[in-house]
Amino acid sequence: MAAKGRREEPREGRRVGNLPRPRTVTVDRRAEVAGVGRLFKGPSAEDPVRLVTLTGVGGVGKTRVALDAAAELQPRFRDGAWLVELSPLRQEGLLAHVIAETLPLADQSTRPVIDVVAEYLAERELLLVLDTCEHLADACAVAAETLLRAAPGLRILATSRRVLGVVGERVLTVAPLPVPEADDALAGSADAVVLLTLRATEAVPGFSVTDADRAELVRLCRRLDGLPLAIELAAARLRDLPVRELTARLDDRFAVLGDTDAIAREADPPWHQALRTAIGWSHELCTPAERLLWARLSVFAGSFDAETARQVCADDHLPDHRIPDVLGTLTEKSILTWEPTGGGERYRMLDTIREYGADWLRGLGEDDTLRRRHRDHYLALARRGDAAWLGPDQFGWYDRMTAEHDNLRAALEYSLAEPAGQGHTALELTGALWFFWRACGFLKEGRHYLDRALAADTAPSPARAKALDACGTLLINLGDLPALEECAAECTALAARLGDTERIYARAAELRVAALRGDRAQTLSLAEALLATDWREKPLTMSPLVSLVVGAHMHAAMGRFEEAVDWLEELSAVCDRSGERWMLAWGQFVRVQAELGLGRIQEAHEHARDALFVTRRLRDDAGTGHALETLARSATTLGRGRDAARLLGLATQLWETLGRPQAGIPSLMAARQACEQQTLATLGDHAYHHAFDAGYAIDLDTGITHALNPTPASPS
Repeated sequence: MAAKGRREEPREGRRVGNLPRPRTVTVDRRAEVAGVGRLFKGPSAEDPVRLVTLTGVGGVGKTRVALDAAAELQPRFRDGAWLVELSPLRQEGLLAHVIAETLPLADQSTRPVIDVVAEYLAERELLLVLDTCEHLADACAVAAETLLRAAPGLRILATSRRVLGVVGERVLTVAPLPVPEADDALAGSADAVVLLTLRATEAVPGFSVTDADRAELVRLCRRLDGLPLAIELAAARLRDLPVRELTARLDDRFAVLGDTDAIAREADPPWHQALRTAIGWSHELCTPAERLLWARLSVFAGSFDAETARQVCADDHLPDHRIPDVLGTLTEKSILTWEPTGGGERYRMLDTIREYGADWLRGLGEDDTLRRRHRDHYLALARRGDAAWLGPDQFGWYDRMTAEHDNLRAALEYSLAEPAGQGHTALELTGALWFFWRACGFLKEGRHYLDRALAADTAPSPARAKALDACGTLLINLGDLPALEECAAECTALAARLGDTERIYARAAELRVAALRGDRAQTLSLAEALLATDWREKPLTMSPLVSLVVGAHMHAAMGRFEEAVDWLEELSAVCDRSGERWMLAWGQFVRVQAELGLGRIQEAHEHARDALFVTRRLRDDAGTGHALETLARSATTLGRGRDAARLLGLATQLWETLGRPQAGIPSLMAARQACEQQTLATLGDHAYHHAFDAGYAIDLDTGITHALNPTPASPS
């Protein structure tokens, strides 16, 4: 299309990053931020610095500096600044997936993910912030080199306790906050003292600095070497202790512990003594219950909620009824960060705090026990989601599972780390998560984990059959016919040895193969065979729903529109009874094809809008792309050419992130082309491209909101 690739001007209204809002109360790190800015002169600078790594000890504020610098730099980059949070990630092989998921990119092809990301970035001017790289330093270095080589307009800002070692990397060391040398009146304006005062005011209602305690505050900051995290931990203790006593106790801990702390021996690179001492001292002042929960919570990756903490961490030594109160006191002491979200309250630990807790958990001999309990909790959650997905709470399950994405990865990695031949749980977990991989938009990550789980346990079993079925649902959408044929062959072989459920998996696999081959007659025959069973008297499963959608699509593609509507009426009735919405949405965009073929234009338009609402709510990008294009086709037929052209531009924007327009389905590609030609003929070249460009340039979410809530417009 003429508009494709046009990026000469900034896109008004386009989302240009995902940077979080800065804290409402912070201290000025202007010097460090300015240092980053001087190095990054923008994508058009001559002889540019393209990779800057902020280093420094844990707790010094590298992330804060990076976010502030990125916020200032963002206007220089046409495609914005994007934060990639790597702290919860433990598996190097998923680095490219996490980068892709952070960007507005959801490729559904068989290409390596790093190649997809490189291609996506090649024409863009963008700042990528890779936060907390030290545990993935080698993988981050390889990824940075690959992406910078492919994308001239890309700049990368990394934070890491270790330098990445990439050619051309510029390293800036983030220093602790300035600490005054004298205890005079001017000392109170030093950054370290300002931070301590601000955090103390937050922790202790009515707190104020007097002439009598100003010197003690300065001395405390000096003892903590100006490290922000150490200062925040100390400020939280002012709820219980006056400044003078707090400083004296901290002095005692320095004298007693010094370099003997176990965590100091194991850290790589070594922690700063002040931070090590401040964390150890905070730990020492915790109650036994707080210390135990701190250690056990270290098994979580990313964030978690109170109920999950109770289920994973409670036992006779830490009764479940005490968990909420202990979470509250750990939050008051700055060990945990409280995060209100749309789905409820969640908690998070900073890496340095988690590392300390993990060290204690190992010392208690509970590491494997707690990680197994964590894994088992998420296996149970996946099973519940599997059982409930084809029901009325799909939106709730989407929110719940995406919030737990980091913990699901941690549970999968633990399962896959089991000794050879004992990876059966990994098969169960990856198979149960089929709905997360497929419906929630994580096709490539799902394939990554399913491939590993299937290789870890090759024995014939119902769990293997289910994992193969899950893999098949991904492979057809990724368009990988050879792998799908291999998967189907094994499903068929397993069905001969197992039961009825596995035979249904095998038939469904054959259906997918026929559909991807484009064999309409065979696909329709297999769909009819699957629907000729007693599935209507049993709990709802995916196979009949897929059969109804695929069969209806084949009827519509062959011009048998009434038959297609009949199949989709049954789909609608089944989904309405169960409250299912996701597969119904896929049926609705097939319904649009049939209704248009029958000349029922307004009905087609309403079905397209309904499908778009559901697929976007679930971030099903392929479904959203199909819904946008069916909406464009109905708009064209209704005589709303400008709306149709805008929708085609919006769909093109989305397909670029997916890698395969119209999912590579020939009939849908032909329908798209026909819609373009009809709209172009209606509007004329200039008006068509003006409207198309408007859809292509607008922020995707904003454009979809407009499509779902259209304003009255005159026909073209």
